[in-house]
Amino acid sequence: MKSKADVVVIGGGVVGCSIAYNLARLGAGKVVLLEKGYLASGATGRCGAGVRMQWGTETNCLLSRESVRMFSHLPEYLGVDVDIEFEQGGYLLLAYTKKMEDQFRKNLQLQKQLGIEASWVTPEEAKEIVPMLNTEGMLGATFCAEDGHCNPFRVTEAYAAAARKQGVEIRTFCEVTDIVTEGSKIVAVRTAQGDILTDTVVNAAGGHAKWVGRMAGVELPIFPERHEILVTEPVEAVMEPMVMSFYHNLYCQQSPHGSFIMGIGHPDEPESLNMTSSWHFLEAMAQRVTKLLPPLAGLKVVRQWAGVYDMCPDRTPILGSAPCQPRFFTAAGFSGHGFMISPITGELMAQLVLGRQTTLPVDVFRAERFEEGELFVEPSVV
Repeated sequence: MKSKADVVVIGGGVVGCSIAYNLARLGAGKVVLLEKGYLASGATGRCGAGVRMQWGTETNCLLSRESVRMFSHLPEYLGVDVDIEFEQGGYLLLAYTKKMEDQFRKNLQLQKQLGIEASWVTPEEAKEIVPMLNTEGMLGATFCAEDGHCNPFRVTEAYAAAARKQGVEIRTFCEVTDIVTEGSKIVAVRTAQGDILTDTVVNAAGGHAKWVGRMAGVELPIFPERHEILVTEPVEAVMEPMVMSFYHNLYCQQSPHGSFIMGIGHPDEPESLNMTSSWHFLEAMAQRVTKLLPPLAGLKVVRQWAGVYDMCPDRTPILGSAPCQPRFFTAAGFSGHGFMISPITGELMAQLVLGRQTTLPVDVFRAERFEEGELFVEPSVV
């Protein structure tokens, strides 16, 4: 079977659904979204659900600032009746070394210039915010009360529902097998269910973005990296903010339902699409988090899982088209923060595809920056 589309979006996570909705809203014509599994079956449904504005580069601060504003009224903005469970309990970022403190204070200066209300707190003040926190060895922390978390499945559901209302065709369990090109032009997207004739593709495939790019003859410096998370039994509410430590390479928060969700990064993890979880993670996570938040030691673990970050060398995403394939657009390489900037990403990508002026400057996200040596390294990633 063959069908036609003005734009094909590859990837049914929150970023892909946000892009598809915004394309349709802005009049892109027939938009088809393809997902090889179910919606949010990839990184979106496996993420830690956090939303923060405390970053170390202007680009990421702006993207997250605008997205937080959108999250705060997303159902109304989209015109859908979906509770995304958005809560602004804050993020507490802990500093343990002088280098880390210097970086955090530098970050705060940038954030203040951009209207982000974050501040430096002493170890004593940090313990007032999170009473169970072990402050031994801490030099201080930064705190932003407007940071928070929301439900990734619900956010994806909201965007998908809004996209369908705008006429977007969403095909789940429809894997892309190839992208047919003729020179610098896209002709069709090939799937197991048939070809879709189109001249425009948006690659929002997350950890699979590199391989989708290669289908179109585009080489992207994006690679998948496994990260693991666990969730505990629910208990009474005792911790409102997300606690994040780059020193321990972990994050931990209590969900609205009472469970604690926590994860750690593996700096030496090889490039892989491996999404199996390990007992090594469970052991390391337990050792680190119980030292930092001792009262959690008695909690039972309900389950654990793994997912992949779609990593970029500078921890800043690629948003834009490829010089060799001008109608092949990429929105990937988010390095662990795609969910939290998905609202503004969808808007920016739709504007780019349609040749409109973008809400925020996007030239810094071009893929060519790696060849040009003009990187925007994000220092605040777990």
